[in-house]
Amino acid sequence: MGRNLQSAERLRPVDLARGHGLSTQAVRNYEADGILPPAERTDHGYRTYTPLHARALRAFLALLPGHGHRAAASIMRAVNEDAVEEALRLVDESHVQLLDDRRTLQAVESALRDLRSAGSGRSSGSGRSAGSAGATGEAGAPVSAGSGPTGPAPASGADRPGADRPGADRPGAGSAGAAGARGMFIGPLAEELGIRPATLRKWEAAGLVGPRRDPLTGYRVYDEAAVRDARLTHQLRRGGYLLEQIAPLIAQVRAAGGPEPLEDALRDWHGRLATRARALLSGAAELDSYLGERERRG
Repeated sequence: MGRNLQSAERLRPVDLARGHGLSTQAVRNYEADGILPPAERTDHGYRTYTPLHARALRAFLALLPGHGHRAAASIMRAVNEDAVEEALRLVDESHVQLLDDRRTLQAVESALRDLRSAGSGRSSGSGRSAGSAGATGEAGAPVSAGSGPTGPAPASGADRPGADRPGADRPGAGSAGAAGARGMFIGPLAEELGIRPATLRKWEAAGLVGPRRDPLTGYRVYDEAAVRDARLTHQLRRGGYLLEQIAPLIAQVRAAGGPEPLEDALRDWHGRLATRARALLSGAAELDSYLGERERRG
């Protein structure tokens, strides 16, 4: 029989570890990382823990699913250093991130609705082809034909063939990087999405985005379909999907001519957000209990 962690005042590392399927080394590592309060030592140098340490371990393990290891560890370290306000701020940050992810999901669903509407318009003959359509920005506003350059873009916005070194794809100033009615250059598109041009090249290498090359400049040009794929890839990455998970979704959207294949992924995304929200609640309850125990012990 193991020791009762609530009544025993002196606990060994193994007593804490057994109830959570952990190794004694993991418990010692958590103490070394500041996740658990410092343990007392016997005359022979052995660690001894208390029910307070057991409460701290439960709080940390409850925080993990909602906050992740790094944030959960930072929260526990702040509490153990009596920086409770900092710990609560870190908790708030995770809730803000969850809210931001919910808004991201809503943006993806909105983008899909727009794609469905656009697809319906094309099927009825009222839409424009990708080759003649103006590029769209993040909010879906068309880029006018007169907004792009008539000649090669400045060197600062270059996307020369093979110019994949860092900094080679910085967007040009003002409207210098836009390709007008033919599409968008890599710099302005990356700027709209809030990512680095290198990220777009990585997505291209993974087959997620397929720009063409401008015949005059050799620069990458993203037409309507490529902008759509980049936007969906960006939103799905923010939702936690890996590139290898996104690739078949993008391929299905292209093959089907619409976003319907993403419906299952979006339902799964909703479920994962709900699970994370419940995990944040559970972690908050255990953390509150740990804070109360610390206050009672002075």
